[in-house]
Amino acid sequence: MSNPIVIGVDVGTSGAKAIAMDAAGTLLASALREYPLHSPKPNWAEQDPADWRKATIEALSELAAKVDSQNVVAIGLTGQMHGSVFLDAENNVLRPALLWCDQRTAAQCAAITEKAGGEAALVEMVANPALTGFTAPKILWLRDNEPALFEKTRKVLLPKDYIRWALTGEYATDVADASGTLLFDVKNRCWHTGLMSLLDIDSALMPKAYEGPEITGKLLPAIAAKTGLPAGIPVAAGGGDQAAGGVGCGIVRPGVVSSSLGTSGVVFAFSEDVSADPQGRVHTFCHAVPGAWHVMGVMLSAGGALQWFRNTLCREERDMASKTGRDAYEYITEMAGAVPAGAEGLLFLPYLTGERTPHKDPCAKGAFIGLSLRHDKAYMARAVLEGVAFGMRDSLDIMREMGVPLSVSRASGGGARSALWRQIMADSGRIPIARINVDEGPAYGAAILAGVGAGCYASVGEACDAIIRETDRVEPDEAAADVYDTWLEEYRAAYTALRPNFQRIAALLE
Repeated sequence: MSNPIVIGVDVGTSGAKAIAMDAAGTLLASALREYPLHSPKPNWAEQDPADWRKATIEALSELAAKVDSQNVVAIGLTGQMHGSVFLDAENNVLRPALLWCDQRTAAQCAAITEKAGGEAALVEMVANPALTGFTAPKILWLRDNEPALFEKTRKVLLPKDYIRWALTGEYATDVADASGTLLFDVKNRCWHTGLMSLLDIDSALMPKAYEGPEITGKLLPAIAAKTGLPAGIPVAAGGGDQAAGGVGCGIVRPGVVSSSLGTSGVVFAFSEDVSADPQGRVHTFCHAVPGAWHVMGVMLSAGGALQWFRNTLCREERDMASKTGRDAYEYITEMAGAVPAGAEGLLFLPYLTGERTPHKDPCAKGAFIGLSLRHDKAYMARAVLEGVAFGMRDSLDIMREMGVPLSVSRASGGGARSALWRQIMADSGRIPIARINVDEGPAYGAAILAGVGAGCYASVGEACDAIIRETDRVEPDEAAADVYDTWLEEYRAAYTALRPNFQRIAALLE
């Protein structure tokens, strides 16, 4: 075929996105369909898998109408990680899916840790501690709280893998997404039947796990008729959104890491060997690159912290933006740029929704510390940018402790559009920050994996070398980096000092 096309599908938290690209990596078309998130009780987060299915089919239909669908050679899948879809023997969805951000499973996490013999033993088994967002505690929650539904459960699928079943009729997952279930032997890239036995979970509930580019099934005729795509298109395993996003940024060799400044902040590093932090402060998962792993630090409020600042304290900037057509964030970063590094001692803890790396503390809160009469809104804006950068530095330093090579960080996400924020990240993290020629997120990585599976490229590394390149790079400023090292110590000390207060506040709110 002279001009093969590959499709990437991202089953995200807010919507299903589908993109089509050619073998040169050129984006040909994209489509997005949104769907709701439901919170029937405090700390619960659920979605209806039927919404994902409908949105995906509609997005694929729009895509097929925009490209020469007869040239589509493969589809790759990605999506939100950790979510649980419970199917009965007839493949009926038994209840709404529990999502990655659902917090109801604290008791089950404690039980898993105890049955594994403690956190260190659990990390030794599956390279990660038990966190409320993971899939395994969700399975135990269903058994503990909705036993009648648990008895009917015959398969547990991750979000993108439910869509895989809908498209192909096959039960399958990939090793990267499976790593986030807490039931996967990350070192040996297979299900951890020993831990499942300890937890009394039938291993038959979980689908077969494949490497990212491997073909897992073919597009069903009924789906082809609905979408306008040819029947029989191979569907690659793909990867969880972070691993696929890593592929989409070219994080496929040692030394190159990514720093994503979306609502959350993610530092993602390639690793040739499986290496877990004994304290479980960062995640170690299989990569979507066959035979490789990745280490990932996650902070829950990155771009989300700046969004909160804009919405709460920057009405004037929002009003100006509506009149001029500029983005309110441009006004905010302009005033922050007039403030010196370190914001004259004003610190911001960005823990507006608790924190994952490095603290694993759902009770953590946000805070401005060191306010004085000299500090106005511009100083506060600078402190927010620096506070998020310090949070990302926490992940970088843990990776350095683990011996993960860090030579350059590729910035992505909405926050990466700010030149000021990229410079602050470079200075505070003591690492060059680069931008790349594409910013389509996990769907782009899923399309690359599909291209490898279809034979368009010999390997994931070859594909990324061919289509992804750096467009600019900022180097750390040594003088600013020295300033940030000083204030980083105070930033970390502030959390330690305030942690007991955060815990008491959380108890009082309950």
